[in-house]
Amino acid sequence: MADKGFYSLPELKYGYGDLAPFISEQLLKIHHDGHHQKYVNQANALLEKLDKARQDGNMPPMKCDVQALSFNVGGHYLHSLFWDNMAPAGSGGGGKPGGLIADLLDKEFGSFDRFKKEFTEVANSVESSGWAVLVMCLQTGRPLLVQVKDHHLYSIPGFRILMVLDVWEHAYYLDYRNEKARYNQAFWDVVNWDKVDERAENIVGGGKEESRKAVNPATAHVIPKR
Repeated sequence: MADKGFYSLPELKYGYGDLAPFISEQLLKIHHDGHHQKYVNQANALLEKLDKARQDGNMPPMKCDVQALSFNVGGHYLHSLFWDNMAPAGSGGGGKPGGLIADLLDKEFGSFDRFKKEFTEVANSVESSGWAVLVMCLQTGRPLLVQVKDHHLYSIPGFRILMVLDVWEHAYYLDYRNEKARYNQAFWDVVNWDKVDERAENIVGGGKEESRKAVNPATAHVIPKR
């Protein structure tokens, strides 16, 4: 556990072998304990470097350090969301969503199957390293699909993340080799829709009761609280 003011690697809410066959035990250990831990370590090292420079009255190479901090903190944040929006198949993972998130997806995409097809294509079309991301746009009240390059979470005011899929090569190559599309398709067996719905409820109105009040029944689009 990191000290206050620094980052720490979150513990998984399931065992290393529980996401198989989507992700093997070996790959999940490498991905979580190796890659994610590295982003945490590098982000903390940069914070320590900045702290020391300020204490000493020095000016570090800000452009380089801020870019590196953005990359590593983004990697930590996105991976934390990734682990959290998955659950073992048969124990909360997979199937179709319910609740508010189901209503939002049906309104925006016409059906869950259409959403699933579009999200999968977004993941398939990520070039090099990146993420497929479902966000909630508070200005329009619409769930939208975006791509994140590497880990760089360039700020878009009013966007809140609902669900992510890591499509970096390190996320799938050990199990799927160069068949990224097969990995992306298998993701649907482990999506934790309860967690995605919980995020939707919290983002829309601060909780289930409030978010229900924030939906205009005439349009079924979310009216963001101002």
